[in-house]
Amino acid sequence: MKKLLKKLQKTRVKAFTLIEMLVVLLIISVLMLLFIPNLAKQKEKITETGNAAVVKVVESQAELYEVNGNSKATLDKLVKEGNITAKQQKAYNDYYIKHPDEARQVSN
Repeated sequence: MKKLLKKLQKTRVKAFTLIEMLVVLLIISVLMLLFIPNLAKQKEKITETGNAAVVKVVESQAELYEVNGNSKATLDKLVKEGNITAKQQKAYNDYYIKHPDEARQVSN
């Protein structure tokens, strides 16, 4: 019997305890609580910056449309002619919804 006990003690496997696993999970949870809300704020900021860039593109396309001898450019005409996409039109409108104090260069 003693030999069996000694043999079992020698073949003991090293493993994590339940408390160690709980501590690791707690640390991961705290890190997630800190980083996930910050990432959501960054996404809004990136979208806003992207919409500002789209405004410049749409205004450049409107200027080119007018320079080519066509009539006054509107968003609908630019989309219909294929100068901009419907997604760019939406981004342009979204930008000016969030910034009503700025003057639009291109009308709907």
